[in-house]
Amino acid sequence: MSQQVAYVLVTPYTIRKSRTGAVLSRLLGRVSAELVMARMFAPDRAFVEKYAAQVPPGLSPEDEKYRGLIRDYMMRNLAPDADGRRHRMLMLVFKGENAIAEISRIVGNLRSSDSTGETIRDTFGDVVWNADGSIRYFEPCVLTVNDSAHAAADLRLWSEYAKTQSPLLTDTCSYEHPDQVQQTLTIIKPDSWRQQSSRPGAIIDMFSRTGLRIIGCKPCRLSVAQGMEFYGPVKDVLCRKLAPGVGVKARDILQEKLGFKLPAGVEAELAEKVGVPYAVDQFEKIVEFMTGCRPSAIPEADWKKPGLASCMVLVYEGEDAVKKIRDVLGPTDPSKAPGGTIRRDFGSDVMVNTAHASDSPESFTRESGILRLAENTFSTELEAALKSCGL
Repeated sequence: MSQQVAYVLVTPYTIRKSRTGAVLSRLLGRVSAELVMARMFAPDRAFVEKYAAQVPPGLSPEDEKYRGLIRDYMMRNLAPDADGRRHRMLMLVFKGENAIAEISRIVGNLRSSDSTGETIRDTFGDVVWNADGSIRYFEPCVLTVNDSAHAAADLRLWSEYAKTQSPLLTDTCSYEHPDQVQQTLTIIKPDSWRQQSSRPGAIIDMFSRTGLRIIGCKPCRLSVAQGMEFYGPVKDVLCRKLAPGVGVKARDILQEKLGFKLPAGVEAELAEKVGVPYAVDQFEKIVEFMTGCRPSAIPEADWKKPGLASCMVLVYEGEDAVKKIRDVLGPTDPSKAPGGTIRRDFGSDVMVNTAHASDSPESFTRESGILRLAENTFSTELEAALKSCGL
């Protein structure tokens, strides 16, 4: 079966209710298609009107009723309020065999039922009926379409709009103490993406405890060059902390194996000759874990190519954002993290510890630059995905 591109748009209501992680858990834990793109949007009214106009016609009078319902919903809930306040929504793009049918099955139809939690809409959506058969309240939770042609048409519309918009949302949230607002980033590391799993969604759900707002989201494959630059400060720390101890250990091993006492001060030379290479090897292991490629194992000319390991970057905004995220994340060593933190629940060791978070506003600025979060690549990547599927 040929590859298909499908999308799921997480609605503003779902995001406001901090259900984003739960929705992602349902999708990532059950769909075999790959999540290839994700991006936050806060569209203007003119764009929402175009999007609503593309809602496909119903195949029956009953379907046509729901078509009108969904168009009205879009204009009331996706478009900005009368005061101009725009609403955050998250576009998720999947690619894989039979992706359209898979996504449609997991999302469920618009006739949400409260008798089962099988689909996303059954669990998080609502349709409340009046006694006369009219609809009192309607919340679909997510939006999607169930055929490839309409999915491609919608995504091309979003692609064109994305070209004029920043990948990081601005001025979409209000705060009681604006002077205390910070931005910070998290990376859900490759160990959560190695197999079909609901874990990335569960991690996002735990981050939602902070009450912070997601203003940016991007799946990515870090290049070796990015990994080395990102973790560059760690390399110096490893050399400083590990080399002396390795020097002492090497001295002790040599003395034991050779059966004589080495000259005083030899551990300093061993630290330089053995300890530093050991620390560099540990640094390369970190880069390999994050990118899927060991720097010394590939030509330097390939260091700037996308790596082999998947991860997801999320940017959060809010008052005291850096501390709030790091408190939920927990210490670097999962064994020392308090119960109920992300690293304690999902981490394995100091390297395979599930997620990264900026440790200061300055680190956020540096890290977001390395990851090129301000670069508007959504449209280019989306067009390539559609073209690869013959769309």
